[in-house]
Amino acid sequence: MLHRERVIAALEAKADRFSGYDLALRDTLAAYEKALQDAAALSRAELDARLASVPWPGARPTDEHDRFPGLVVPFGQKWTNHEQARAWARGVLEDAPVVAVDGSQITPTKDVSLPVGAVQVGWFVNPHSTGGVYVKDIAFEILAPDELSGDDADPSGFPDWRVNARRFALECEKIAEFIAEARDDPVKPVCIFDGSLIVSFAGQMKPERQRLYVAAIEELLRVSEECRVPLVGYVDTSYASDLAAMLDVLSARSPATSVSDGALLRKRLEWGDRSTAFICARDDQVEPTGSWGKYYERVCFVYLKTTQDRAPARLDVPRWLVEAGALEPLVDVIRAECVVGNGYPYAVETADALAVITMQDRERFYRVLQEFAEKRELPLRWSRKMVSKRGRR
Repeated sequence: MLHRERVIAALEAKADRFSGYDLALRDTLAAYEKALQDAAALSRAELDARLASVPWPGARPTDEHDRFPGLVVPFGQKWTNHEQARAWARGVLEDAPVVAVDGSQITPTKDVSLPVGAVQVGWFVNPHSTGGVYVKDIAFEILAPDELSGDDADPSGFPDWRVNARRFALECEKIAEFIAEARDDPVKPVCIFDGSLIVSFAGQMKPERQRLYVAAIEELLRVSEECRVPLVGYVDTSYASDLAAMLDVLSARSPATSVSDGALLRKRLEWGDRSTAFICARDDQVEPTGSWGKYYERVCFVYLKTTQDRAPARLDVPRWLVEAGALEPLVDVIRAECVVGNGYPYAVETADALAVITMQDRERFYRVLQEFAEKRELPLRWSRKMVSKRGRR
């Protein structure tokens, strides 16, 4: 049990350290904001020339750099109340289909003798049309013991990574299905992936594990480009520092890992404003694969202000979409979704609610697993710790 008074006392004992961190962060952020202002004053050609000697400088400008001063694409709409905002959102979303996909998982546990994992992916399809029928559905997969083992399995015998990788792949597969189905549709849906299209987290994995994530995203980007269906990776709270890395290259200084792009752009953007698009050129440990090499250069990113008091969200989009001049209509759809969802895309929120596996769901899962094991006469044992927890809860 957590004791509130002891937490307060522990925090107060180190209050000066928190204050010192905040002051240092402000000074660092101010320096980066000045560097960003200097970069905004350069032309795209000048920026490209100064970044040319570095293979992966964090980010590279697009044609939008010369068209929008100050790295900001203003929204241009003003409302006096939320009803006006919702009326605008309804106009944008009318006959504009939106698809969102999200996932959840149950990883194997040593508290159960039978190795088993599960993945659940939920999707929400909203046609936003009169007479149109929205779809809410899920896919559920079990990973059996042989699917959780292998030569590179975790020494503990319970490799969570396989479950996590399958969830990621299934989310990508499901969105790719929707994109392919919409190839010939006169009105293309906006397909929203809940997360980044840049898989830096895989850089710490073995190469064969990295490839599972890279292959899933590459296929998603390929299908989007071939079918000309808009795709966006939405990150509500991003700690990416691609712009900050670019500024480090321009200034020839060591990186300050505490500065995120969202914090850097926060003061520049009002609600609905977005940054200009940048080509992702992140330098990380993810290895190139296939004929594309490192696929990051096929992805652009922008930052969109979706709330008054928080840092902007990050939107990852296929580069073809920016070069085709189709970015702004997509961003308008995301803006409208955020109006409906009070700061967060309603479609993503709905997909998350469908996909999430709660503690109560996990309990139900293990009860069903126990019934299955008894029916099939499979040995299934619970640890004393898990039996005790289940009894107390």
